[in-house]
Amino acid sequence: MTRALKTAFPRQGAQRLADIGAGDGRFALHMARTLPETWRGTNLLLVDRQARTRSEVLQDLHGLGWCSTTIREDVFQWLGRPEETAWGAITSNLFLHHFTEAQLRRLLEGIAGRVQAFVALEPRRSLLAYFFSRFVGVIGCNHVTRHDAPVSVRAGFSGFELSGLWPPEPRWSLCERPAGLFGHLFLARVLPRT
Repeated sequence: MTRALKTAFPRQGAQRLADIGAGDGRFALHMARTLPETWRGTNLLLVDRQARTRSEVLQDLHGLGWCSTTIREDVFQWLGRPEETAWGAITSNLFLHHFTEAQLRRLLEGIAGRVQAFVALEPRRSLLAYFFSRFVGVIGCNHVTRHDAPVSVRAGFSGFELSGLWPPEPRWSLCERPAGLFGHLFLARVLPRT
């Protein structure tokens, strides 16, 4: 995720970053810790229907020089707000595979109208990933994760499925590829003007 963000913003951070499906905010904190100093001062919005962000996560983000806030709202309602129109980047981690194809198309269309770059990290749908998802109990995962892991792999992505759902406009550069052994990365970024 951080490599994709650095690719999309090679000189300076995104300035405004929204993480959708942010959960407790720990993934966003990990991103903030691994991104270069040029990202200090980033305004980060953590969007989640449950808004379970821990106060220590927000304090740690602040300590890194990030200005972070949370919003408890459904992502479609949030995207429908007229004031949510100009984001440098929107990220999502293990979020998109929860939606139907029609919902995904609507979500990606809403995102495309508001950002310079969108980065998603999802489960990769593959035989290898599915095989290993059946053994997450061996590493101590609880019954919920033992159920969710294979379900998430089956709902994940492969090939260029997300690219096929992204709005077909010439201003976008799309990259979709495997990420590690079990991940699937999607990066959409606005092409620089020539």
